Amino acid sequence: MLPGSMQQRRGKGEMAKEVVIIGGGISGIFVLKNLLAKKDEVKEGLHVTLLKREKSGWVSVCGLPYALRRWYEIDKTEINKPQFFIDQGVDFRTETEAVQISVEERMVTLDTSEVLSYDYLVIATGRKPSVPAVVAEAKLEGVYTLNNEADARKIEAAMNKEGMKHAFVRGRGINGLQAAVAFATKGLKTTVLGGPPSLLPSGLDPDMGDMVKEWLEKKGIRFILEHKPLTALKGDGGRLKSVVVGDEEIPADIAVIAIGAEPNTKLASNAGIDVGAHGGIITDKVMHVQRSGCPIANVYALGDCVEVIDGITHRSRLSQYASTAVVQAKIIADNILGELTGRPELYSSYEPCLSPSVADISGLLVGSVGVTTEAARMAGIKTISGKATKLIKARYFPGASSLTLKLIFDAYTTKVLGAQMVGEATVAERVNEFTVAIRAGITARELRTMERSFDPSLAQLVDVTIDAAENALGLL
Repeated sequence: MLPGSMQQRRGKGEMAKEVVIIGGGISGIFVLKNLLAKKDEVKEGLHVTLLKREKSGWVSVCGLPYALRRWYEIDKTEINKPQFFIDQGVDFRTETEAVQISVEERMVTLDTSEVLSYDYLVIATGRKPSVPAVVAEAKLEGVYTLNNEADARKIEAAMNKEGMKHAFVRGRGINGLQAAVAFATKGLKTTVLGGPPSLLPSGLDPDMGDMVKEWLEKKGIRFILEHKPLTALKGDGGRLKSVVVGDEEIPADIAVIAIGAEPNTKLASNAGIDVGAHGGIITDKVMHVQRSGCPIANVYALGDCVEVIDGITHRSRLSQYASTAVVQAKIIADNILGELTGRPELYSSYEPCLSPSVADISGLLVGSVGVTTEAARMAGIKTISGKATKLIKARYFPGASSLTLKLIFDAYTTKVLGAQMVGEATVAERVNEFTVAIRAGITARELRTMERSFDPSLAQLVDVTIDAAENALGLL
């Protein structure tokens, strides 16, 4: 009996090349999309099998928190249903899980005991939420994580039940704050347990995180940011009723645990694939996985399950962002297609990562790219910084809201290393601007003297960027 994918290949033609993608999140989907765009260029033919545990097609997980805030229905986050890909000749398998990889035999075993063969394997197994022991051991109804569509549906159903009055969130990152905003918008009295010194520490310095905290406190959200442990969850009839933080018991009818996510690497690790210090799969510059430090030429990995090299510190870390995964997907597809078509001009490599990010948190836009002051200090990089607050356009135009920008520079070269911003407009485009500036090695002095476009309805004649750079140089 031939392995499953080999039978399909025989049906399509003996020489058709088989790509198996494990994972149907943003990472796996974008590898698939990029391969489909040029599959007709592969003379032997190209067949793709995608495996995912969920029963949905392509879901925008990043859009789920906004659905919980009732901007739209959760169903709207399914961009394409499975049939969309099936109609393009993809063996798109939902509710299917890979349980074993054999890199020597180029085979993947499924939970149904079926075996698929591959010419190329792409591992996009994503992440799994971290859950403290005190939460796992409680086993109470009403306690959730926010990691996928199924989680979002459970949270939505629970928060819409009668009698919901109090919500609790453990976590100070984007997912945790988005859950807190959803609860507060619903009218629930919401408490967030984070930790010192402030909110969103992976992207913001404490002074910038405090601005987010103050904004959300005005929305009625309470924060506990001291060193206080979550010591107990208490229930009644198997359902959550309160949590204990330190020695304080806090009413809670629903709770979301959002303290981070671990790379889901068990499948890869069991196959002997190298995993790094942060728990992610180690890859080379073209996203090949490695075994004992040696790359495996026909096996790739990407997304939340891999480690990246930081573009500033040059140390390994995680970058669990869709924007990171999309670039990695392009690299993998380029290299598979380049090899299959004999076109070396398609080959590309993944550069060190800057992780630009942006989020709407209850109407406040928060963005960052590059290192924080603390991340630079931990890497032994001496920095200077400048911070400024200014209207984004002339004060007499409607919608002239303010934006606070903090820029971090190398103390010796004054090259920009990081940017953080909080405001009600023009944040995403500025994050992208500073991503380019960091890549280009632009200095504080160059930012200060750089010409910028101006129209009083759209921008200031002297932008907040210039003020922040001059502050860093001690010129203001």
